[in-house]
Amino acid sequence: MSAPKVLFVSANRIGDSIISSGVIREINRILPGAEITVAAGRPPAPFFRSAPGVTRVIPLDKKPAAGHWVELWAQAVGTQWDLVVDIRGSALAWLIPTKRRIVYSRRWETGLRKVETVSRMMGAEASLDPEIFLDDRARAEAAAIIDPQLAGGAGPGPIIALAPIAHQPGKSWPAHRWGALVERLKAEPRFDGWRFMPVGGPGDRPPATPALEAAGERGIDCVGKGDILCSAAAIDRAALFVGNDSGLMHVSAALGRPTLGLFGPTEWWLYGPWGPRTRTVASNETRGQFAPIEDLSVDHVFEGVLALHDAYAADGSKPEKP
Repeated sequence: MSAPKVLFVSANRIGDSIISSGVIREINRILPGAEITVAAGRPPAPFFRSAPGVTRVIPLDKKPAAGHWVELWAQAVGTQWDLVVDIRGSALAWLIPTKRRIVYSRRWETGLRKVETVSRMMGAEASLDPEIFLDDRARAEAAAIIDPQLAGGAGPGPIIALAPIAHQPGKSWPAHRWGALVERLKAEPRFDGWRFMPVGGPGDRPPATPALEAAGERGIDCVGKGDILCSAAAIDRAALFVGNDSGLMHVSAALGRPTLGLFGPTEWWLYGPWGPRTRTVASNETRGQFAPIEDLSVDHVFEGVLALHDAYAADGSKPEKP
């Protein structure tokens, strides 16, 4: 008897892919031994290469006139699927032969956190916690970036990872404030000996520069050095994470790292990091109200980092070894 075949159409963005990553475990529970094909945007596609049950990953690059959907249809229509799960709610899910469909619809959006919305869509009895499927390749790539910098002068202290970029307008805290935050943390006794590691993609170099310059010899440069799973493996070595409302914020939370998310004019109550060791600071802390992220002061973020440290890292920080 052949293994069940499942097509999972995941999200185009990194954060949305992480939020819905618990779907993989649920598919394995519903159809044990299933062979899962994942179609995802190219940036988050590496997340799925080592996920349980995944036998194929199809990166989707947006094309004019919905050409990417036509290409995916051509690759999928010849297979008799047992289940199609479409987190994007596209028409594609209705054009592919399958025994069962689970297709996202806005009717599921009832004010719940997005993880809860996806869980309800899947009919899960409990919340489908996001998960990062790290592999040895990603860990080795992260080590090749971090370890030489530790041995070369950054030293063996605990690491605080910083993600000073978000790829949507209005989500990025000003770059110079990241530099000011690092200066404040360097002068704080709680962070004596700590290392500061900006993380991001190739295009994130400008907003990360002030933080790296402020860190000086205590800085670890992990910007533009690998794919998203490599960045995740680097974050997994950190004792704390501070970042804008971005995909990397969700990565950190899914890894179980103590995570502080910075929010401006977006719904922190819906899109905040998911998990028990997570917190947010916002330019307007009143649910349902918004303010520009520029209204979020260095003092406010600094106090948030101290609170995160005292709650989750004061007694549990383990030094990195070069």
